[in-house]
Amino acid sequence: MAVRLSQLTPSSFSTQPSSLRSPPMASSLGGGAASSSSRLFSSSSRARLSLFSSPSSSSLSFLSLSSSASLKSPAFSPLRSHLSRNQGRSAFKLSSGRFSTVASPKCAASNPDQLKSAREDIKELLKTKFCHPILIRLGWHDAGTYNKNIEEWPQRGGANGSLRFEVELKHGANAGLVNALNLIQSIKDKYSGVTYADLFQLASATAIEEAGGPKIPMKYGRVDVTGPEQCPEEGRLPDAGPLSPADHLREVFYRMGLNDKEIVALSGAHTLGRSRPERSGWGKPETKYTKDGPGAPGGQSWTVQWLKFDNSYFKDIKEKRDQDLLVLPTDAVLFEDPSFKVYAEKYAEDQEAFFKDYAEAHAKLSNLGAKFDPPEGIVIDNGPAQAAPEKFVAANYSSGKD
Repeated sequence: MAVRLSQLTPSSFSTQPSSLRSPPMASSLGGGAASSSSRLFSSSSRARLSLFSSPSSSSLSFLSLSSSASLKSPAFSPLRSHLSRNQGRSAFKLSSGRFSTVASPKCAASNPDQLKSAREDIKELLKTKFCHPILIRLGWHDAGTYNKNIEEWPQRGGANGSLRFEVELKHGANAGLVNALNLIQSIKDKYSGVTYADLFQLASATAIEEAGGPKIPMKYGRVDVTGPEQCPEEGRLPDAGPLSPADHLREVFYRMGLNDKEIVALSGAHTLGRSRPERSGWGKPETKYTKDGPGAPGGQSWTVQWLKFDNSYFKDIKEKRDQDLLVLPTDAVLFEDPSFKVYAEKYAEDQEAFFKDYAEAHAKLSNLGAKFDPPEGIVIDNGPAQAAPEKFVAANYSSGKD
């Protein structure tokens, strides 16, 4: 039986020039379509961390995770995504003509049964494309623009589906995420009763679970923004090579309303994925762990088994014994900063504790800034699909105002 969010207890990146490119929080979860592997850093002049993924190989970017399976169909390769505006309120259209998104209707509550069916389709996609990292990054980057100091929706950012629009996709930190959209668009087309905001978070949570991670206690019913004018400004996601990694992480994540425990727990998602230097400027071209794939070979992973979600990330950083494993400044600081170190040491020794805290932090992140319809959200794991009976307290995850 899935835990409800209301039952959660409150809790709760080696340096490189900032000119390198990378999506937010340089962590490339390896496990998705080769062409959809995520960039760790943006193409902008400032390197950005991306816990969510990057182009051509799915990756997490708040820490960018790169994926594995290569996309062989014309629709996915070679990621020739010439984006063009498609009507005033639609998102964008790939030159292939196969991928186009349109704004969701204003009555944005998702259909519970369609959410369940969409989750099964996402599981099948993960089995064939190994795109776990880029899907995780997609969810994180949509939610990670949240600013707790702004009360109005959607100006406050957060999980509202705005990442489907070209103007936001072109943010440096989101480099390559068009590939994630390419991967899941057929699912959105099939289940029109699911909002983009919900689909992004559903895909992200499902990817964690299917990689062997904890069950994420999710709620759905997120309202979509309706046009590109509602996208947040660029610059709300983490940088990749800050002068002071600890201060930078706190500045960004505290703005979202997250704390030190949640920063460290979420960083643990780097246990998945790879970083590709040709895309992000970080990591080795290949290592003994990545030269044979799965999916497109190459890149440098944080862990040996970079498609398995466990606590290896913390163990490997602590031991520092393998030069073929990547350690970024924002990774190393977790064992250097006194407050971060408490949690990093704990997670290196206790995977169960890590899973528990990660599940809570991921669920909290997925709700940042969201406006729910119905207000209490929808739970799809406890028995028949239905609206969650207990009231969703928006103030726990946002400003409390819709």
